[in-house]
Amino acid sequence: MREVLLITFIFFNVICSGQKLSERSRYEKRWAFIHPFAALKVKRVNKKCLPLYEEIKTNNILDPYRNGGKLDAFRHTFFIAAFAQKIKARKLRKLGIAHEKGNHLNFLKGITEDGEFADSLSCEMDLKNNELGLKIGCENRKKDLKDLRDIVTQELKKGKAVYFKRNSNGQYLTCEGKVVNLENYKNKWFIPKCLIATDL
Repeated sequence: MREVLLITFIFFNVICSGQKLSERSRYEKRWAFIHPFAALKVKRVNKKCLPLYEEIKTNNILDPYRNGGKLDAFRHTFFIAAFAQKIKARKLRKLGIAHEKGNHLNFLKGITEDGEFADSLSCEMDLKNNELGLKIGCENRKKDLKDLRDIVTQELKKGKAVYFKRNSNGQYLTCEGKVVNLENYKNKWFIPKCLIATDL
């Protein structure tokens, strides 16, 4: 038992040694502590996925929105799909939930992610897109990451993922088409944005 705890402790320190990982929420750190081997795989796969994501972002293949846009939907779906090639879906689903709990904690602390505060529907969007990523990854375990990226992109174009409705100026809209003035929702967890399919 003592040896298992020691190995887990060593893995946890290796996993969280990078600056970005050390800034993860306590929920994600707890997940990494409980699943050290899976966390190490996540770290390795994440590093391989980043250049492919940057290519999608730089070429503006989907849209420019890292928060609530098709690019955001792609990021969650693609990374989870890549992780799901190596890790059981049950463990990854728990990681996704831990990440969203961390987002809620950051909201309570007044910390933004990519310049925006998390909200309830943003978390719902991420969890829905995570589920699509799990499905794609489990069904395409033998595909290389470039092929997986292309599959995810096509699934988004078919409307299998979700993102937020916006107008031509990039402002969030309600499902009735009214502009959401974010100034009116400071410190509010629920914002009446509108989730729509990514083929719209």
